[in-house]
Amino acid sequence: MTPLHKFTLEFPLQVSPRLLFTLISTAEGLARWFADKVNVKEDMFYFEWEGSEQSAKLVECKEDEYVRFQWTDDNHEGKLMELRINHEPVSGEAALVVSDYTEDSDMEFSQMWWNTQVGRLQRLFNN
Repeated sequence: MTPLHKFTLEFPLQVSPRLLFTLISTAEGLARWFADKVNVKEDMFYFEWEGSEQSAKLVECKEDEYVRFQWTDDNHEGKLMELRINHEPVSGEAALVVSDYTEDSDMEFSQMWWNTQVGRLQRLFNN
């Protein structure tokens, strides 16, 4: 098994932390930008992209602050994906901070993939 390495990306967004939290913590919210389709059963999230499915367990969640998922595939054992909201109360600015893991050889692709997905999220606020 190829080792996975953590990376973190930060995306400034013009959105309230409450709305952003809904978009990163619910099936309906995640289906608007993260995956083509999202189903939830108890604490398990099932994400579908172009007919391929991947599942993750919601392991921790703090309202208006962050969600942490544990992917269920063997390659990601013990690794968490975190979506965190950084909010500056004085300026009202918010940022989505993504922490995820990937193989070194896929680092550029993974970062581009996150840029694309968060671009879909940003377009929700520009329409």
